[in-house]
Amino acid sequence: MSTTTSGRTAGTNAKVIGLSTAGAVGGFLFGFDSSVVNGAVDAIQGQFALSKTLTGFAVAVALLGCAAGSYGAGRLADRIGRIKVMLIGSGLFLISALGTGLAFGVWDLILWRLIGGLGIGVASVIAPAYIAEISPRKLRGRLGSLQQLAITVGIFAALLSDAVIANSSGGAHQQGLFGLQAWRWMFLAGVVPAVVYGAIALKLPESPRYLVMTKQEDKAREIFTRIAPAEDPDRSIREIHEAVHADELAGLKGSLRGKSLGLHSIVWVGILLSVFQQFVGINVIFYYSTSLWKAVGFHESDSLTISVVTSITNILVTLIAIALVDRVGRRPILLAGSIGMAVSLATMAVSFMNAAVVNGEPSLPGGWGPTALVAANVFVVCFGASWGPLVWVLLGEIFPSRFRAKALGLAAAAQWVANFVITLSFPPMAALSLPVTYGAYALFAAASFFFVLFKVPETNGMSLEEADTLFVAKKSAKAKA
Repeated sequence: MSTTTSGRTAGTNAKVIGLSTAGAVGGFLFGFDSSVVNGAVDAIQGQFALSKTLTGFAVAVALLGCAAGSYGAGRLADRIGRIKVMLIGSGLFLISALGTGLAFGVWDLILWRLIGGLGIGVASVIAPAYIAEISPRKLRGRLGSLQQLAITVGIFAALLSDAVIANSSGGAHQQGLFGLQAWRWMFLAGVVPAVVYGAIALKLPESPRYLVMTKQEDKAREIFTRIAPAEDPDRSIREIHEAVHADELAGLKGSLRGKSLGLHSIVWVGILLSVFQQFVGINVIFYYSTSLWKAVGFHESDSLTISVVTSITNILVTLIAIALVDRVGRRPILLAGSIGMAVSLATMAVSFMNAAVVNGEPSLPGGWGPTALVAANVFVVCFGASWGPLVWVLLGEIFPSRFRAKALGLAAAAQWVANFVITLSFPPMAALSLPVTYGAYALFAAASFFFVLFKVPETNGMSLEEADTLFVAKKSAKAKA
């Protein structure tokens, strides 16, 4: 390769990496907004004299907004474009941060949480779709993983800002700057990243694939030339047209409907990827970790510090996935992650079979405490290095161009519904039996291995148009059979 060509490639990569990183800022807000409530829950309950049930609903209602936001975002992105939907997401985050921080009572607090959930849902769809559509095939896995990396950094930032605000005020319920309680400032802190996200979105170019789909080829050619000067923009546009034509011959025509229970089979693959990602119980570790740490022997006052450490671990293992995804491929990493999660969750289930009940709480005697602690962290590592980032990568890749945003929106909505189910079901299940609860998560992790083995396609090294062609070819082969 000549020095000129090498320089062009490096320049192209730098531009695309910059654009993808900017697009992934939505993932940061996703993580920040979904986790910032953790430090404020007890203070909110005391401020508005809420029952545990109403407190739980105020926290979980955002997940319903996430499902609605992700479902609507995919369809809206196909109508008005990816960038305009990013701006809508930024506005929703801003309104939620201001409204929640200045809430008068529980019912308007719930409304603002719901609006924040809509913003999270929008970000969960638009970031992976945008990144997939501007990334070259050799970098798409790593760049697609930026979404999950941004989410984990957002979670860490939320937990850290909660800790700083609470400690500087003497507690989340105490008064802080301008006489506002510290818990209000935890939410108001979200105004800054919301405004930054909107400002960044105004500077980003529209997805060239969306422009081709909406017959704006001149704009698409200009953007292809800007972000990939080493490649032929006319060839890229031609490949998109060929993929669209193949979709039309296969009878897709932009609709999600197919013969497999009302949807195309590849849409079901995306939905089940999303459901398995949640049904292994990852959010139990983040939402309900205090009970686990207390059972192992830590004091409740240490739980926030432990959660921050766990979030740092999550960031580091996501970097491992980013380093390997385009070298090893998607399927091998997912398969290895499924095995690791199944074994670690099964170990946690066995550990809690040996728990004693002390003052109504489970307590792990002897070596079972450290065993459960190690298993929980191994589980976080296995998830963070595989199913955490790679599901977002695959959701950006596996769907045909004609309905990528719609299908991604539906799959993301399924993910949020699954998250809601796990979040609400854990307390009663844990009260019934922790071994059964973690055992159930272990079974889902084991089932995810066989699902990937038999149903999930490998998209490593393919352009999005080649992935489209692969799907159409498989669909045609099944039809002939």
